[in-house]
Amino acid sequence: MTEPVVASAEQNSAFRRNAELLAAAFPPLLVAAERVASIVAQGVHGRRRVGSGYTFWQFRQYQPGDQTNRIDWRQSAKSQRVYVRETEWEAAQSVWLWADSSASMECRSNSNLASKNERAIVLMLALASLLVRGGEHIALLGRDRVPYTGQTALTRMAETLWRLGRADRSLPPQVHIPRYARVVLFGDFLAPIEEVAGLVRAYGADDVEGHLVQVLDPIEEEFPFAGRTEFRGFENESHVMLDRVQTVRRDYLQRLLEHRQALADIARSAGWTFLHHRTDHSPQSVLLSLYQGMADDRR
Repeated sequence: MTEPVVASAEQNSAFRRNAELLAAAFPPLLVAAERVASIVAQGVHGRRRVGSGYTFWQFRQYQPGDQTNRIDWRQSAKSQRVYVRETEWEAAQSVWLWADSSASMECRSNSNLASKNERAIVLMLALASLLVRGGEHIALLGRDRVPYTGQTALTRMAETLWRLGRADRSLPPQVHIPRYARVVLFGDFLAPIEEVAGLVRAYGADDVEGHLVQVLDPIEEEFPFAGRTEFRGFENESHVMLDRVQTVRRDYLQRLLEHRQALADIARSAGWTFLHHRTDHSPQSVLLSLYQGMADDRR
């Protein structure tokens, strides 16, 4: 019998031990994150942002809540719409970060690979490092009340992550964050697509920009099983035994593709971006794409 490298629902004590090992590994993870950030930083440039600066950027249609002294009456007089002036932000923007730490993120099909959780944390901390280098304010979504900046913000974020155990949910909380802030979410996003859509809509309704980064193990991407195989869930799911598992491979890969396309559609409909990443691929490539995508955003 071929058995995938997954954990059973009875391995709660093992999960606790894994959490302790992960905490012990955080200093190396932070070093790895800084290394990834340093490589990516060589190929990126500053970005323009909306805010309270003085350099004119663009006009946009007036929205409820906008200050009336920002209305450009001359531009508005040219049409039936009311327009406000937007300026390039000369202050820092807040970016709220989150990485999935639920049990399913323990997946690691090869001892030479990072687990999904470890890779998500490295990517998140590497992005945080790039952001504070650019003068941005960063915060842990659902943990920090206010964002922080500078190297101390990165250290604070890492220390907070060390103290956290495994999460009960595979999606972040819906908490209030400032309008025009950004959220960047790292996880496998294998939760029901309706739950992901509800989360994105909730933040999008508050004019929050966002980015989804799906992190999967190659075993989840390829489904390389054959013969009689037992699948054991990470999160108390029922065990499943298949006699000829290779017969469902095509259906599995099709459903994974459809799920990923649904995630991309959800992100696109909200004006967000979506990226996917395998733990056997270089973290630099997806981080560079993510950071450049954030740099290309315009309001």
